[in-house]
Amino acid sequence: MAATSSSDSDGGKGESSEANSKWLDSLSDSMANIHTFSACLALADFHGDGEYKLAMGDLGPDGRQPRLKVLKGHTVVSQKPLPDLPAAAVSFLMASHEPRTPALAIASGPCVYVYKNLKPYFKFSLPLLPTNPLEQDLWNQAKEDQIDPLTLKEMLEGIREKAEVPLSVQSLRFLPLELSEMEAFVNQHKSKSIRRQSQLEEEHMPTVTAEKANEEIKPCHCPEITSTVITTMTTLKKNLADEDAVSCLVLGTENKELLVLDPEAFTILAKMSLPSVPVFLEASGQFDVEFRLAAACRNGSIYILRRDSKRPKYCIELGAQPVGLVGVHKVLVVGSNQDSLHGFTYKGKRLWTVQMPAAILAMNLLEQRFRGLQAVMAALANEEVRIYHDKVLLNVIRTPEAVTSLCFGRYGREDNTLIMTTLGGGLIIKILKRTAVFAEGGGEAGPPPSQAIKLNVPRKTRLYVDQTLREREAGTAMHRTFQADLYLLRLRAARAYVQALESSLSPVSLTAREPLKLHAVVQGLGPTFKLTLHLQNTSTARPILGLVVCFLYNEVLYALPRAFFKVPLLVPGLNYPLETFVKSLSDKGISDIIKVLVLREGQSTPLLSAHINMPMSEGLAAD
Repeated sequence: MAATSSSDSDGGKGESSEANSKWLDSLSDSMANIHTFSACLALADFHGDGEYKLAMGDLGPDGRQPRLKVLKGHTVVSQKPLPDLPAAAVSFLMASHEPRTPALAIASGPCVYVYKNLKPYFKFSLPLLPTNPLEQDLWNQAKEDQIDPLTLKEMLEGIREKAEVPLSVQSLRFLPLELSEMEAFVNQHKSKSIRRQSQLEEEHMPTVTAEKANEEIKPCHCPEITSTVITTMTTLKKNLADEDAVSCLVLGTENKELLVLDPEAFTILAKMSLPSVPVFLEASGQFDVEFRLAAACRNGSIYILRRDSKRPKYCIELGAQPVGLVGVHKVLVVGSNQDSLHGFTYKGKRLWTVQMPAAILAMNLLEQRFRGLQAVMAALANEEVRIYHDKVLLNVIRTPEAVTSLCFGRYGREDNTLIMTTLGGGLIIKILKRTAVFAEGGGEAGPPPSQAIKLNVPRKTRLYVDQTLREREAGTAMHRTFQADLYLLRLRAARAYVQALESSLSPVSLTAREPLKLHAVVQGLGPTFKLTLHLQNTSTARPILGLVVCFLYNEVLYALPRAFFKVPLLVPGLNYPLETFVKSLSDKGISDIIKVLVLREGQSTPLLSAHINMPMSEGLAAD
């Protein structure tokens, strides 16, 4: 593919030629007539000839002419009509035997159309939705002429208001009819099996007129209205994490379910329920080992599901509608309609948030495998495409028109190709230069400027050299000595801790029955000191009664008016100050330790204790 220099820029670095050298313009066609979004683009070597092609589900200019288009180079090589609007397109490997040619899966309406060598191979249809048993019983009675049409209408209206399962298409067409038209409708349709539609089709159900009441029931788009429709699709590795490993299809449906399909038999391997309709999916892991599915739903939440879980394990509430979901390593990057990007862990913890200058129109993953780089591309309404690594802006691409879909990967024989479609139906193809390096902070490569500052390193002295030689010669012995001293220190600390627990030397009680906390404050210059004990009950709801406080001291040095007194009832959470006075009897400026013991009446073992280092009596020293 021919290419010319691009006019793109790195974040915040102006329009210099060095900053604009990362991308080459391969194609810019404003008349390509392509209308699609990122989920409907897939790059793969569909024929096994080494030439990667782009397959896309095209909605058509007015959304009424859906087609499967295949691009090779700059031209559309094939077009195939689709029965309904496409929801997603993925390439996946169905089997491990040779030739290992990937297949293409297009989700359209209630079906998944699988193509091998870009030729129709298999059609998977979603299972039928269960009908309401009460509704089925009413139509069976109408078939046997056991109830009249007016009674049938009244009972169907009651079911419609209270039942959790929606009514079928037949009942929904019957309810708005006039009394004169009901009998003819019942006679025509009572022998037919009732069929239920999806929730989305029920919301967009056309108004039934008298002329259309007796016509055959036909869906608006889908060939089979008995099943739900697919809203999103992705792939999940089956049993290996290799790039060319066999993958399963993961479908999100309008019926608030996730389905995992077998890649060979296309049977349903797993079915999971969601609180809302999924619109974006991200999968990681392997189905046979361990996997995680992240589903962004219409209720503004992201649900995380794991293996063997029928319902979500974690929930992330955005507070806004999601417009994109991309998995980057172990981080989920979510775009919201509040013009912001959010980074979350798979357990729901918010890591960062970046505010965008305009609304986000499309998102996708940019991955350079040989450099190990994974970044997020976000197309904005201000005609920019921004590339972020976490919350750091790496590159900004300016386009002539707002971009509605993004796809990055191998195209043709170029490894790093960026394909974009615009709002007006244009097609833009850019090639990343092989010498291009995305660097944080606007694309400046190399070490930071602070690294060039020389440090004032002192010269090596003779003592330093001698110590270095000594450490080299006796390194093993020094290490053994250090380890022995470290073990001895740990042993002494453990023994002291055990002794403190056994003798209740800690100021905090460790027993569950009397959870207490004690600390003491000494005030004064001497010879008389004020000693205040703060005792607290740390339990949540149980008061403590029957405690006493005892002081142990040298009677030659100190005198206390009360060396033993009872403690009042301790209410949980309150701090009780207990005050007493200590008089110093020594005139030589000698100080000692006073021990405070908290005991329960009738027991000799203290619950907790404190050692108070009494200060010197400055009053006596002054005399």
